[in-house]
Amino acid sequence: MSTDLAASYGEERLPRYTSYPTAPHFSPAIGAHIYARWLSELPSNASASLYLHVPFCREMCWYCGCHTQIVRRDQLVAAYQRTLLREIALVTGAIGRRIRVEHIHFGGGTPTIMAPEAFAEIMAAMRQAFFVLPSAEIAVEIDPRTLTSGMVEAMRLSGVNRVSLGVQSFDPVVQRAINRVQSFEQTAVVVDMLRRAGVNGINFDLIYGLPYQTVASCLDTVRRSLALAPDRFSVFGYAHVPGFKRHQRMIDEAVLPDGLARHDQACAIAGTLKDAGYVQIGLDHFARPDDAMAVAFEERTLRRNFQGYTTDRGEVLLGFGASAIGRLPQGYVQNEVQIGAYGQSIAGGRLATAKGYGLTDDDRLRADIIERIMCEFGADLGEICARHGAGLDAMLTSASRLKPLISDGVVKLDGDRLAVAHDSRFLVRSVAAAFDAHLDPAKQLHSRAV
Repeated sequence: MSTDLAASYGEERLPRYTSYPTAPHFSPAIGAHIYARWLSELPSNASASLYLHVPFCREMCWYCGCHTQIVRRDQLVAAYQRTLLREIALVTGAIGRRIRVEHIHFGGGTPTIMAPEAFAEIMAAMRQAFFVLPSAEIAVEIDPRTLTSGMVEAMRLSGVNRVSLGVQSFDPVVQRAINRVQSFEQTAVVVDMLRRAGVNGINFDLIYGLPYQTVASCLDTVRRSLALAPDRFSVFGYAHVPGFKRHQRMIDEAVLPDGLARHDQACAIAGTLKDAGYVQIGLDHFARPDDAMAVAFEERTLRRNFQGYTTDRGEVLLGFGASAIGRLPQGYVQNEVQIGAYGQSIAGGRLATAKGYGLTDDDRLRADIIERIMCEFGADLGEICARHGAGLDAMLTSASRLKPLISDGVVKLDGDRLAVAHDSRFLVRSVAAAFDAHLDPAKQLHSRAV
């Protein structure tokens, strides 16, 4: 990877493209009544994925970019769980029938902050409201510091088969600087508990670009993580946006690695994981060669949604909970971000949709191109444009940001086929951004490109 390119492009603030258009472009013009209509218009053969957002944690990690709040009283979490149950009933009532579900994902916050019996009740309600396929992937995000044996048992009985453990860094200096002290031993105990319960699909989340982080500390974290043999890794660059996340002001910007240091950390982590036999998948994932995600990457069926890279091929994602985002063929919807406003809507018998976006034909075309670039480091532009009834020349003319990327050797355009150079794959977001008709570089809404 060229450090010159990292220096040229690495400071750009660009989306991670878990959707297109991205969430800052959602509008309150898309409200509950439109979402209800979209739900009623779902085709009879539709299959869906479900995302449930649990916006509570026991303490705030200062690097966090999620919609969450700190709670000490379990009554608040229990009340929220009951609201989720009511929302499930409202959504399925708008659909008017029981549709197939292939993926369920609990995110947060800390989903496992719920009482085990509450988690089991939500899973039972979803199985009653939807036809959850026997082969469905059921995934839960976990904070190893707070997971209990009771919750592990509830997950086992509920059919959970994939989990994602927040690790970030095992360096105690870094941990103290981000207010997340979590020992290797704690993490190892949780991994053992999960495997004994038959939950074998295990992902570790790692972050580079954190305060006081170095290449050496990143490599130490990776090597210790490899000793626990997860089948996937997600490796994210820290997004420092204290203007949007006030708690990030607790992090001293003077001790954050610069763009080149972040680049070196990302390269070191990727190289170590690949040397250990993991396949690099897209921008930030790594998996064992026989893992379903690695197979999807090889077969070019990998997809990208709000949870990142996924093997989910469905076109319908139903979001539940405060701030949750959903995707339907017609467009995107997002619930009220504030827990109180979300709860009031559901208690009043109304869907909690606060904003959304209705897709145009041009949006669908560009979304297709951007997803293939993010998933495959390239795209057959001619085939995609033809499938959407669009002209390739017009698309290339509109992608003015593509020209310097070609000149710098980041991208190669061979006929209709675009490919990101192998040594420039860390700039895949910059390539995807060339096709983003909504991007405003003047607005610093996103994380660094590297």
